[in-house]
Amino acid sequence: MDAELNLNILIEDTLLSEDLKNIAKKVGDQVRVTFEEAVILYETAELAYLGVLANFIREKRHGKKTFFNRNFHIEPTNLCIYDCKFCSYSRLIKERSQGWEYTMAEMLGMVKNYDGIPVTEVHIVGGVLPQYDLKFYSELFTAIHLHRPELHVKALTPVEYHYIFKKAKMDYSTGMKLMKEAGLDSIPGGGAEIFHPEIREQIAKDKCTGDQWLQIHEEWHKLGMRSNATMLYGHIEKYWHRVDHLDKLRKLQDKTGGFQAFIPLKFRNQDNQMSHIPEVSVIEDLRNYAISRIFLDNFDHIKAYWAMIGRNTAQLSLNFGVDDIDGTLDDTTKIYSMAGAEEQHPAMTTRELVELIKQVGKQPIERNTFYDVVTDYKDFIFVDDVKPKYYKLPVITQSDQVENNPVN
Repeated sequence: MDAELNLNILIEDTLLSEDLKNIAKKVGDQVRVTFEEAVILYETAELAYLGVLANFIREKRHGKKTFFNRNFHIEPTNLCIYDCKFCSYSRLIKERSQGWEYTMAEMLGMVKNYDGIPVTEVHIVGGVLPQYDLKFYSELFTAIHLHRPELHVKALTPVEYHYIFKKAKMDYSTGMKLMKEAGLDSIPGGGAEIFHPEIREQIAKDKCTGDQWLQIHEEWHKLGMRSNATMLYGHIEKYWHRVDHLDKLRKLQDKTGGFQAFIPLKFRNQDNQMSHIPEVSVIEDLRNYAISRIFLDNFDHIKAYWAMIGRNTAQLSLNFGVDDIDGTLDDTTKIYSMAGAEEQHPAMTTRELVELIKQVGKQPIERNTFYDVVTDYKDFIFVDDVKPKYYKLPVITQSDQVENNPVN
């Protein structure tokens, strides 16, 4: 195997420091890397070295397989009671004229737009507002399943659930049980940002704490359900803050086994209260993907959102530990574009995603949310793609983006 050969060559490199050589040997022997060793990787390891280690792990787990799904987003509102400094997406309630608030009927209409289209997942996440309460989301999830029972509902972050349950005077355990009964199938990874209070209090002090984020996922996992995890990187955090974040995720995964994928989220600086902070380079993006793959030995998948980092960087990431590049999206999200992502109208057909993956020598696998194989596109021959009936999202003009008050 090329990945194994490259690792052995690396270990025998006489110019490699003893610290990095020992870490490489650990990876080869499938021994867990420590907190201190992860900090060393961030502070001293070059991209090529990290790529060898991360790709070795990736190929041990998945070979050349690269996963994606057919999905679409519903973003109920971009208005929010919280004021996260990094967010370009949200508006405070006093700025209602610059936002949108979908009704339940409108959201069900978005789901019905995909009738007859082979999507497998709807991803629901947005701002936090009082009217989107426990009753509202319970009824929405139930209505979606009544209309389309097989459609997987992946919805809301702990930031939203924390507010909803607090408003309902309900503990996390009871609240998550009710959400499951209503039709919630899994939880996305958003709202994690950076767990350490030293950073979290500076960029997102009003919303749930890192510990509360972890508690809500733990309660969900106790129900036998699955979720994802994220980390917002590349702003004011130090390397050890990233490792602290990853370590907390790894410890919870040791305890519950409920996380499916980890998704590093790059801080984008367009039109938000942290616009003075420069974005990190693509090299740092790839280093972060690789170290995440190396450290999170109990996570099956590392995902890159192609809509956030762009198609070219997504392709590069597939050689740095990433094995999933998310889904078709169909231009149903503004979270990335309003933050200045390369993809201003994020949509790809299944054929385009398959070709993107094949161009870098990987094997495209369409999955469902739980990573069951829907279609292996290794030798697939396409007929004409069926186009969905797009739901027109609200237009946010440049003048609307002068002042931004972010959301999770």
